[in-house]
Amino acid sequence: MVLILGVTGTGKGRLAFGLAESLGAEIISIDSMKVYRRMDIGTGKPPEETRVQLQYHLIDVVEPSESFSVGTFLDLAYEAMEKIKRRNKPVIAVGGTALYIKALLYGLFEGPGSNEQIRKELRARAEAEGLEQLYRQLETIDPTAAERIGPNDCKRIIRALEVYKLTGKPISSLQKQFNAEKPKNSWTIIGLRREKTDANSRINKRTKKMIAAGLVDEVKSLLAEDKPLSRQARCAIGYAEIIDYLNGKMSLEDAIELIKKNTRRLAKNQRTWFRTFRNVNWLDIELEEPAERIFSRTKTLLRI
Repeated sequence: MVLILGVTGTGKGRLAFGLAESLGAEIISIDSMKVYRRMDIGTGKPPEETRVQLQYHLIDVVEPSESFSVGTFLDLAYEAMEKIKRRNKPVIAVGGTALYIKALLYGLFEGPGSNEQIRKELRARAEAEGLEQLYRQLETIDPTAAERIGPNDCKRIIRALEVYKLTGKPISSLQKQFNAEKPKNSWTIIGLRREKTDANSRINKRTKKMIAAGLVDEVKSLLAEDKPLSRQARCAIGYAEIIDYLNGKMSLEDAIELIKKNTRRLAKNQRTWFRTFRNVNWLDIELEEPAERIFSRTKTLLRI
């Protein structure tokens, strides 16, 4: 069981495909947005031809109008792992959604139950004042959680504030399972790291490719569907900014720059999360290092 993690745009997907092809493995995606059908370009899903060659799990499992939780992810991930093991194949998990990775490795944070009245009030504030105001409040009361949570992550911002209102304690102080020394299962964890300037350059290039590939039309098509996008889907980086552009709130050029900025902030949050992870075999990727060399170094690390 191999788990490949890293910030957005580090080349995780390509490495996972190469390893799975070499080992005859199946791939479990650990990504909170690749679960949505028809949200393809902005989430960076593997190309269709790649998904025909190999078996992928947890991609295209829910409609964009539906919500998706870490609990649902865990249920589906465990189910996929059992199916793969019954076929006597290796498991390769890959992704950058740090909360999902933490839950897969160390278990789910239970926390206090939900309070719909508090959530309703927080959602109303987000609508009236903007999500940024809620994020700033979270930065004040729980800077540790704010570092881990992206400023566009409506669901987790609201949950963190809800927990604080219910308990009077920051959610980060209650997440004790994140201090576990060893993963729950026998994962070999590989982390890909790039210099920040290299990572930012790759983010900018990838944003440009998404626009060229038809991200605007993809968002238009999603907005035209009978059922509206869920809050979670609407908040996805790349989609939230294009929705604002289509609603006349900003120019396309400004939306593109905001996608780059928000993706860089996401990468920063991911780095903060991953620094807390234990038992990671980190591979520092050199500038312009060929994928074949990264693959070779990984095989050496795994002794295969």
